[in-house]
Amino acid sequence: MSASTAARPDERGRFGAFGGRYVPEVLVPALDELHAAWTALRDEPSFRGELHALLRDYVGRPSALTFAPRLSERTGYRVYLKREDLNHTGAHKINNTIGQVLLARRLGKRRIIAETGAGQHGVATATACALFGLPCVVYMGEEDTLRQAVNVSRMQLLGAEVVSVTAGSRTLKEAINEALRDWAASVRDTHYVLGSVVGPHPFPALVRDLQRVIGDEARLQFREAEGRDPDAVVACVGGGSNAIGMFTAFVGLPGIRLVGVEAGGRGDRLGEHCRSLTLGRPGVLHGAFSYLLQDEEGQVAGTHSISAGLDYPGVGPEHAYLKQRGLAEYVSASDADALDGFRALSELEGILPALEPAHAIGWLLRRPLAEGSRVLVCLSGRGDKDLDTVRSALGGESSG
Repeated sequence: MSASTAARPDERGRFGAFGGRYVPEVLVPALDELHAAWTALRDEPSFRGELHALLRDYVGRPSALTFAPRLSERTGYRVYLKREDLNHTGAHKINNTIGQVLLARRLGKRRIIAETGAGQHGVATATACALFGLPCVVYMGEEDTLRQAVNVSRMQLLGAEVVSVTAGSRTLKEAINEALRDWAASVRDTHYVLGSVVGPHPFPALVRDLQRVIGDEARLQFREAEGRDPDAVVACVGGGSNAIGMFTAFVGLPGIRLVGVEAGGRGDRLGEHCRSLTLGRPGVLHGAFSYLLQDEEGQVAGTHSISAGLDYPGVGPEHAYLKQRGLAEYVSASDADALDGFRALSELEGILPALEPAHAIGWLLRRPLAEGSRVLVCLSGRGDKDLDTVRSALGGESSG
């Protein structure tokens, strides 16, 4: 399916009331240039051919669809995992970075910047830059550099410069702030590879178009395995790129529940979670209007999640649109649920999931769906990066 068949946004970059472009004037020409280039190239045969070849031969697509028999027995569902953890670099992020770096080359941009939380987007961007011989700078919150030290090393070994951001909560929000500042100062020769379906138009649609390969593949694979569509499609949601990538193939189809699982953290009070869609309210963050976590004065609130990749106070505007229209539903799973999901998938299926999709597995373990449901889960990344966090959270215990 071509990228241009995806519904919305409109010409102003709006998904209903959400999205748009709230940026300094200096960035408007670059965003206009990016929008025009993507509109021209996304279905252009030579560009699509080059991207498809790289996704096949370098990334390893199509990624597998794996039936999880022991997890299915535990939950009472028929659970299938879309294995984005098997991609080169270990997550879905490289689908986006390969496409954006190809686009940057077509635009003549010779320097690449990115932000990262869990480090997987940073690693994927550094990988794409190494492949094409482009310099790469990755902004990462200081807190995340500590809990994702392995990914910091990977980025540096790939030739990227990792800039530790010490402002504010020292997590993903501040990393995006710094990347946007850099881009505003260097926009003539620099492309910003934004890592999720957030930010000003055209980034939410651009990243969605590059990630929709997940759902397009998974729907065909699921129908081949089960002879029908799933009853539920489940994915974790931070900024929301893996979820939008999966949901896009199923939006509006009758009888299919689309479930996004946010990081419930350690409680429902502001600062203890990342539940933008379930506990937040609309506002502007990082150049777009969407749901976000705010205090009583409208200031962006602090967040917490055991998962660095979900530790973000906002969400992509298309998710806000899907919520408002009732096309998808959004729930949450706590840190404890995520650890339960991590252990269950590891011990039952021999698959170490990243803590991000472990939230989706943890939610399923609560048996929230009808008995016998056929469930498709986006396993957005592998858990190597999270082993220190998991071991610390579990008190260093090892399971026999």
